[in-house]
Amino acid sequence: MMGFPILSLMILLPLAAATLLLFVPGDENARANTARWGALGITLVELVLGIVLWAQFDVGSASFQYAESLPLFEPYFSWSLGIDGISLVLIALSVFLMPICILASWTSIEKRVPEYMAAFLLMEALMIGVFAATDLFLFYVFFEGGLIPMYLIIGIWGGKDRIYASYKFFLYTLLGSVLMLLAMLYMAHVAGTTYIPALLTHDFDPKVQTWLWLAFFASFAVKMPMWPVHTWLPDAHVQAPTAGSVILAGVLLKMGGYGFIRFSLPMFPAASAELMWIVFALSMIAVVVTSLIALAQSDMKKLIAYSSVAHMAFVTVGLFGFNQQAIEGSIVVMLSHGLVSGALFLCVGVVYDRLHTRDIDAYGGVATIMPRYAILFMLFTMASVGLPGTSGFIGEFLVMMGAFRTSTFATAVICTGIILGAAYMLYLYRKVMFGNVTKDEVRAMTDLNVREILCLAPIAVFVLWMGIAPNVFIDPVRAPVAAIVARLEPTAPHQQTVSVVKAAAAKPQSETHIPAETH
Repeated sequence: MMGFPILSLMILLPLAAATLLLFVPGDENARANTARWGALGITLVELVLGIVLWAQFDVGSASFQYAESLPLFEPYFSWSLGIDGISLVLIALSVFLMPICILASWTSIEKRVPEYMAAFLLMEALMIGVFAATDLFLFYVFFEGGLIPMYLIIGIWGGKDRIYASYKFFLYTLLGSVLMLLAMLYMAHVAGTTYIPALLTHDFDPKVQTWLWLAFFASFAVKMPMWPVHTWLPDAHVQAPTAGSVILAGVLLKMGGYGFIRFSLPMFPAASAELMWIVFALSMIAVVVTSLIALAQSDMKKLIAYSSVAHMAFVTVGLFGFNQQAIEGSIVVMLSHGLVSGALFLCVGVVYDRLHTRDIDAYGGVATIMPRYAILFMLFTMASVGLPGTSGFIGEFLVMMGAFRTSTFATAVICTGIILGAAYMLYLYRKVMFGNVTKDEVRAMTDLNVREILCLAPIAVFVLWMGIAPNVFIDPVRAPVAAIVARLEPTAPHQQTVSVVKAAAAKPQSETHIPAETH
């Protein structure tokens, strides 16, 4: 498989399919059905290719694998692809969620179905391109190109305020990326290459690093999104169709975190160490403020949207923890959040399709009427608050363990996010699920059908799998994270050591055994 252009195939296949879906012949109903089945088939093929990608991947290597290169406008631009373990897990998340998004849209989207499915296939191609690009400007094209299909998905198939939300989403994310493009032009000029693996080893002038770091930060902070440039996210989530919210929270938010890992930390290590206080300060504010705002929400989607900002703050604290555990924990949090938040938005979509309202007070006693739904919703709620045995626990635990060595105060503050997270998620679950059924429209609701179970059950399996056997998902990222940590080491801030570990390490080897790395 190393000689086969599988990454190009995974990008070009959905692009070609999206184009064909726009020209499907027949009447409106026939075109809609063809588009649904065609999109589902292509996304399942992409899932199979993703499984092959994982199966053939050398998890012990930090180098870029499946490398492809086609000169186009060298030395300024080339079709250059390759993935390391970090790219691998995010591509796997993307191809896993996409068939679920198609299924979730099966009956809820009734107008312009071929165009809707084409937008999602275009989105899939661009997401894979972001994580697979090893050329600086090719990455930028994919990174910014993802705005277009999501802008259309929100603006055409969204709620009543969809135009406002789509413009706000587009302008925030586009304006943040203009500075990044300028920084990329400078980097290519100084380093003499646009090849990302070469740039990862290039030592930029420490004085210039600060400006480059800030330029990239302007883009990635909006994409995450970090406080206070997060205000586009609740509007986008509330107005987007269910599948749009799933892919927005599940994958698009992770592009900001991926950007920090791929560019900011290894390319600008001195600036990352010098400016880490900005990231920590904004993350601490985000955890507390957005969690309190979530507690005050009456709209289910808006509550989950604000919870996403709080969870992304865990990611940024971990990424700038400057040690193996913290960065690995951040990647696991991204994976877990992609699954759990996507599932929570799907759960909201299930009841919205039946009652056509997202108002928390409109429900009550749903567990009595929909027991299968209540069980799955409970699992995803527990994963969101970090219950041991679920995916949410592993990532947050690693982040706090690693971040504690860098900043005890920051770790203590983000811990409040776990407490507040439990408060607003349990509030949501109690209000919707428990109590007496007092409304006739709630009493008339039906439990999950086969299609909805097919959407939610696979996510539930992976949420539990990641919680019980996390090494399956951590192993691919260990080597590339170790390479990033080695790159950061000369400029990394002093790492505190837990006194218990120091005391244990001081004992003779016969008395105690300390593993080389604790995961």
